[in-house]
Amino acid sequence: MDMSAASTKNLSLFALIMIGLGSIFGSGWLFGAGQAAQVAGPAALVAWVVGAVFIGMIAMSYAEVGAAYPLPGAMARFGSISHGPVLGFVSGWAVWIGVASLIPIESIAGTQYMSSWNYDWARGLVSDGSLTASGMAMALFLTFVLWFACYWSVALLARANTVLTLVKFAIPVLVVAALIASGFHPGNFTGHGGFAPNGWSAVMTAVTTSGVVFAFNGFQAVVNLGGAARNPGRAIPLALVGALSLGLVIYLALQVAFLGSVPPEKLAAAGGWHGINFASPFADLAKLLMLHWVATLVQFGAFISPCGANIANVASASFLAQNLAETGFFPKKIAEVHPRYGTARPAMWLNLGFSVVLLLTIGHSWEALASVVSAAMVVSYLIGPIAVGVLRRTKPDLPRPFRLPAASVLCPITFAFAACALYWSKWPNTGKVTLLVLVSVPIAALVLRRRGERNLSRQFAAAWWMIGFLLWLSMLSALGGKEFGGNGVLPGGVDIALVGVSALGFYFWAVRAGVQADRAGLTDSDLTLATEPEAELTVLPGQRSGEREAVVS
Repeated sequence: MDMSAASTKNLSLFALIMIGLGSIFGSGWLFGAGQAAQVAGPAALVAWVVGAVFIGMIAMSYAEVGAAYPLPGAMARFGSISHGPVLGFVSGWAVWIGVASLIPIESIAGTQYMSSWNYDWARGLVSDGSLTASGMAMALFLTFVLWFACYWSVALLARANTVLTLVKFAIPVLVVAALIASGFHPGNFTGHGGFAPNGWSAVMTAVTTSGVVFAFNGFQAVVNLGGAARNPGRAIPLALVGALSLGLVIYLALQVAFLGSVPPEKLAAAGGWHGINFASPFADLAKLLMLHWVATLVQFGAFISPCGANIANVASASFLAQNLAETGFFPKKIAEVHPRYGTARPAMWLNLGFSVVLLLTIGHSWEALASVVSAAMVVSYLIGPIAVGVLRRTKPDLPRPFRLPAASVLCPITFAFAACALYWSKWPNTGKVTLLVLVSVPIAALVLRRRGERNLSRQFAAAWWMIGFLLWLSMLSALGGKEFGGNGVLPGGVDIALVGVSALGFYFWAVRAGVQADRAGLTDSDLTLATEPEAELTVLPGQRSGEREAVVS
């Protein structure tokens, strides 16, 4: 989507729903059902419902803040609006990592499904569930192709997004119908270890490591691009509800079709659901059932889905990088927009470089990258409910086109839920993500020093809760139950209780820190986009936060 769309506010509600749905139906539908079934068995159905409820709670908190501050790439700015520059950079860094990581993972998905083609070179792209050298080269090639398509013609692809989304929506519907019609086995839901063969802890793990959170993460595109809607206050919450509801229905249908279509003899030979490990789940299952036209359809969808999803991914990641540049923590050049094409090309180059690094380091399979990316996404969710709690106290008169009902109760619960989801991501994923996010802390200190800031303790006061929270969660994860990857020092049940209770303490610490930061004049909460929908706020070169001039278009 081009930058001009963000300023003209001409995006319809239907188009915004299509953007959200297009992001939700990226590569998640191609792998999510197969991975969730392997981890949790038939109880994977519960994982999808839990994931949708969790993401819905997160999305509604972002809807309140996003409708009040409808900025393109807004999720990278909410931390600075509620707590000031340091937390703004740390949380914005986490959001940027989560969204930018989606660009290479779609290429990995296309490559893995390409390995199901009946060609020797295609079958050689994947070995033992991981990309080979040729598979890595193909994933890099697809990453460059998809990225360059947006680089040269983002506006054209954005206009085609609705058509692509409708096609992407139709393919899984046809796959579900064909699989169920080919022969449905109700006994698969109760046999081979029962409904939850690996226990209920596996259901929670499936929420964050098997593509459930990854799939529903498409809601971020609605928040990040919702500032371009004609009526953001109405469009953002409605688009979130519409996209998430439709997404849940289709993902549940896909999961039911997958669970019921696996031949019982295949399950018995594999020793249960944990032994069902398809490199290309729906394509391989269709071939097993002799549904070659379905396999071809899925293989076609494996390219349409990543292409469509990456329209929003490239646009969102660019907006996020631009916002970090506008706050001064990324080089100012990153925010430059091409005068002819209206795209932030330096930001796009940055995202491409990050994509290549991910591919070459941890991107050896969709499953490996999705588990880490999902954990990073959960970290990016933390600021939403906290920003609502802070702004309800510091800006009680701020016009809110959408108000989260019972926010004083739902926000702490939502934050605690997010903490549990991060814990369910399993050790060492929690440790990896904590390290990846906290890299931003010394960068923030260095940037502030170069700006001439002498009182770093004053700047960091509003961010210590986030740093402490991530380190605390990592420690609990390392010491926690073995079913969540820990060393088993903490007994089962005690670990989850500690995560939930301590998260409530961190929530109230975070809200208090935000209130104090606002009193100290550190925050950007003086933005009044909700009260001046026809105005664009511009930060002039050299200005600090709070020294803004509204330029009325």
